[in-house]
Amino acid sequence: MPTSLSSWNEPKGLAARGTLIVLAGRGEHGGVYERFGRRLAFDAYRVLALGDPSADPSVLEEAAELLADETLTGPKVLVGSDTGARYAAHLAAEQTPGIDALILAGLPTAPWVAGSWDAELEARTACPTHQGRLTNDPDFRRGSLDEASDLPELRLDLVRAPVLALHGAEDTISPLDQALSAYAGFAGVRTVTFNSGRHDVLNDALHRTAAATVVLFLERLRLSAELPLIAEDLA
Repeated sequence: MPTSLSSWNEPKGLAARGTLIVLAGRGEHGGVYERFGRRLAFDAYRVLALGDPSADPSVLEEAAELLADETLTGPKVLVGSDTGARYAAHLAAEQTPGIDALILAGLPTAPWVAGSWDAELEARTACPTHQGRLTNDPDFRRGSLDEASDLPELRLDLVRAPVLALHGAEDTISPLDQALSAYAGFAGVRTVTFNSGRHDVLNDALHRTAAATVVLFLERLRLSAELPLIAEDLA
């Protein structure tokens, strides 16, 4: 396995229910997703988090190797946050073997300039715990949102796996209306927006709701790629 991998495993005595492979966004590393990984692992989903593909292209090769690893329990879901979402969609559009579904969080849609660390932190997340994590993380690259990235084209028309799109309604880095326009017209995309949510939706103040949304998607995926409903609100 990649030496840069951060991982969280299912509890001892429980069989894994699936594997999530996370591609981090600008400035991030896999360890930034510790809280998300621990929460999903509690529900017996193994989480393997890699770095930022826009800074290190070898991350894509590492992701492909993990997807091809037959010792990892399926379904295998590729998760991308920020620019990681664009690269996750790219791997799926290239028909990379082993992808059973995609989860795209905070899909970037246009260049953004923070101007200061305080402005970047505020735009990333409203969660004080995660703000502290980023501020005190020596491996997190501040100012990375301002970096120009030559991102792959978003070709969701070539993606054959179901897609769950997560986006904050108050995302100023990638405004919601732009993200919805990017997803429009693709029947395989299911979009969930988070009221008051900011850009780092998996690590934002509503991270528990985001994780619960992911678990519900995974449970449906385990039944079928058609994502049959498990529970319905008849009120």
